[in-house]
Amino acid sequence: MRISVSSDMDEPVARALLGLLRDRGHDVVAYGALSPGDDPQWAACSEAAAREVAAGNADQAVVCCWTGTGASIAANKVPGVRAALCTDAYTADGARRWNNANVLALSLRLTSEPLLREILDAWFSAEASTDTEDQENVARIALLDQARTTS
Repeated sequence: MRISVSSDMDEPVARALLGLLRDRGHDVVAYGALSPGDDPQWAACSEAAAREVAAGNADQAVVCCWTGTGASIAANKVPGVRAALCTDAYTADGARRWNNANVLALSLRLTSEPLLREILDAWFSAEASTDTEDQENVARIALLDQARTTS
């Protein structure tokens, strides 16, 4: 799987994220502070990683900033992206399962390496729900994106 990763800071958990994703066999493309010469601002690097998902150049993305909030907001401004700020494994599982999230947002401040492992395990083991109500909600989000791009 190809995964775009962004971080506005070159923090130990961000470096661990790159390593853990590569250890899982993913092709990882880094943005922001994790890629020398890139714009490290959270809005810019989160957008860049999210655009890779929206364009079909990456299967998923992981965006990081100090709280994770700014990274998730920036990623969610890209049509076709469903970014979820996850601070635990249960939220990561639910985001993938019920929301078919395609971008994981993480807090560099709150996420330890053991917690990061748990979140990634949950994120990558969950599959999108086949429940009609869940699928209708995800379809509604796609309509919101469509309305935003045609207005």
